[in-house]
Amino acid sequence: MKATKPLWATLITIAFLIAAVFGGIYLTAPLSDPANPVTGLYSSVATTLIALALVFGWRRFVTRQPWQGMSMPLTWAALPQALLGVAVGTVAILASNSLSVAFGAASWVPPEARSELVGYFPLTLAIVVLSVGFPDEVLFRGHLYGTLPARLALPVTTVAFGALHLISFGSEASEVVEGVLYVVSGVALGFACGAARARTGTVWMAVGVHTGTLIAFRLFATEGVVYGVQLAIQIATLALTGLLILATARRSALWNRTGTEARNG
Repeated sequence: MKATKPLWATLITIAFLIAAVFGGIYLTAPLSDPANPVTGLYSSVATTLIALALVFGWRRFVTRQPWQGMSMPLTWAALPQALLGVAVGTVAILASNSLSVAFGAASWVPPEARSELVGYFPLTLAIVVLSVGFPDEVLFRGHLYGTLPARLALPVTTVAFGALHLISFGSEASEVVEGVLYVVSGVALGFACGAARARTGTVWMAVGVHTGTLIAFRLFATEGVVYGVQLAIQIATLALTGLLILATARRSALWNRTGTEARNG
């Protein structure tokens, strides 16, 4: 089917993510209240539900792909894999930010500036998981990864995920070089998450890695001095993280597992 070809499958996945994000924002806009931080959770829940509904409907009624191809088994291993991913993602960003500070490319944000985050940490964690960590990984490391041929799954999902960062190009980057590095950092994050998906055969560790990086950016926040250097260090750290994750699995077992999943997807 044309819709499962690599190019079409990738474009459709990107469209689903954009629809889920903006759909979640606009559907819950009437409920938003800046004075009540809990209302921030509404759009996050909506984003996750829209992403799940889109991919379920697509696989059920259009491509006729089994849900098992999403590699989201609800087993006892799911939580440990997710928590391991959180730890890996957190350590990667903590190491990256620490190196940036050590090289004089950044400085730590004062602890008092993060006091609100600590006070609302459970809420912040829920928002991060439901607005970004879970829906992104369900679509890219679940649906798209399981749709693509085994040899293309990791590289295509990695590059496609990174390309999405073109949408936020310039949000922090003030120069073209920094903007390019920002996109490449998205590719590096996609590689780390994809490596977790390949290593475990499920999306749960990938969700954890993605969530861990986002939480670490907040808990161990830095103030940019030389943003381009920060991004270069971040790219190297996340790429190394992905390689280390892959190195923990035997190559034959890794590709046999992903190949079987792609055929079943």
